[in-house]
Amino acid sequence: MSTSSRFAVAVHILTLLAGASEPLPSSLIAGSVGTNPALIRRLIGQLTEAGMVSTTMGSTGGAALARPAQDITLLEVFRAVETTALITLHQSAPNPACMVGREITGALRKVADQAQAAMDDALAGITIAGMLADVERASQRRKR
Repeated sequence: MSTSSRFAVAVHILTLLAGASEPLPSSLIAGSVGTNPALIRRLIGQLTEAGMVSTTMGSTGGAALARPAQDITLLEVFRAVETTALITLHQSAPNPACMVGREITGALRKVADQAQAAMDDALAGITIAGMLADVERASQRRKR
């Protein structure tokens, strides 16, 4: 069982675009992320569908933010690119003859709902503009 990195890569893409003065090609974005341009194009497609990115074709084309960075929350990003909840429950039904098997799904659902709500609240309060500011501050500290 592995977790997805789509959210982290999507935040990377959007933060990079927020700091750019012109549209960026997928090859440049892929170089920053350290992955292949096909994955970048797939995620840009999802971010475009969600109204966060716009793309232009041609030699000077590429991806750009479709909205101001301060208007894009990490919760929107998460919902645009992730297909599962923070915590997923059993793939198959536990044994109903076992006390734990019979009751664990309900107990886990309660925990999963609480954890998801806490994560949603945290992500809703963070914007791409905030991420860019954090990256810029960290870069300035590194230069000292």
